[in-house]
Amino acid sequence: MSPEPAVPPEQVSACDPCLGGIEAISTAVLAMSRHLEVREVLRRITASARTLLNAEYAALGVPDDHGGFAQFVVDGVSDEQWKAIGPLPRQHGVLAAMLHRMTPTRLTDVRQAPDFGGWPPAHPELKDFLGMPIVDGTEIVGALFLANKQSHPAAAAPGSCGPRPGFTAHDEELLRILTAHAALALGNARLYERSRELTLAGERARIAHDLHDAVSQKLFSLRLTAKAAATLVDRDPARARAELAEVAKLAAEAADELRAVVVELRPAALEEDGLVATLASQVQVLDRAHSADVSFRQCDVRALPPAREAALLRVAQEALHNALRHSGAERVAVSLTGTASRGAVLRITDDGCGFDPESVRRGGRHLGLVSMRDRAASVGGRLTLESAPGRGTVVEMEVPGA
Repeated sequence: MSPEPAVPPEQVSACDPCLGGIEAISTAVLAMSRHLEVREVLRRITASARTLLNAEYAALGVPDDHGGFAQFVVDGVSDEQWKAIGPLPRQHGVLAAMLHRMTPTRLTDVRQAPDFGGWPPAHPELKDFLGMPIVDGTEIVGALFLANKQSHPAAAAPGSCGPRPGFTAHDEELLRILTAHAALALGNARLYERSRELTLAGERARIAHDLHDAVSQKLFSLRLTAKAAATLVDRDPARARAELAEVAKLAAEAADELRAVVVELRPAALEEDGLVATLASQVQVLDRAHSADVSFRQCDVRALPPAREAALLRVAQEALHNALRHSGAERVAVSLTGTASRGAVLRITDDGCGFDPESVRRGGRHLGLVSMRDRAASVGGRLTLESAPGRGTVVEMEVPGA
């Protein structure tokens, strides 16, 4: 797995030791607790720690079970530098020591440590070093380390070029507090991702149920109609032709249903292609698979955090499912528009039969509305629905920016 350079966090400052870095700690904790994706939480932890303690470099490693790292996030190193450095580090030397002890590691020169094993030629020079395990209960779930403490610009004398100050006991205490919160944020993110996996399993069960109800019933009808046509060929050719026309119609409907199920089962390529390309591709497939005209347009959409892109995609899929299978719509329009706050608005409009939302709610038939609203709320967004009998349906979801 390639290392992922951390994104810049909200600006924090721990230059006033008299305040104990309380404000800086609070800002850093908010920065990393605002996200639900494990990858994004790791990035925020790393970037927040580096900014908080004014270090030149920061990294966070999450160990795997094979002597390597399942994830390794860096801050302060460019993409070009990482490419030159080469493969990810293994669990050896100072890193291994940090992953097997509950106490912090503070060194004036990491190169003089007994566990030091060297680094690749393109690796930046590290000297003063502060490492802290991230502990969840009695388990070390990661290791966060900083290198090359920088003098704060406000504290440096004009024209001075003395030695680096090195990490202090105060820095160590700040990092200890930060990693305690980091363990909670990381645990919450992992629970969230687990819940998403369970949701996905539930969705697959729903698709299987839909497949049974829709496709299986059509195939059963198709078989009966074909048998009826076979018995009528000789004694009533006109009725046989009518039955065969019905066979062709049922076969086409079954093919449409199968194609739609395949689209839903196929994993979305969000990470590789992004939301716009993934949504455009799915709309194109649905347009070919159904008799309705399904269109897509986008305007000024910026990249969003992965959880928000995933939520938008799933809501779009649910709304399209309803429009194409239940509304009898001739036209379905999907639009995705960027907002001034760097968020996005998803809108799915159909000209189908529509329905009375209140009657649907009272009748216990939710048409996926509860899950759509839950998805929107889980990423800080909101979902609205407008519909009336004979007037089609509009589903709109808005999510904030990063």
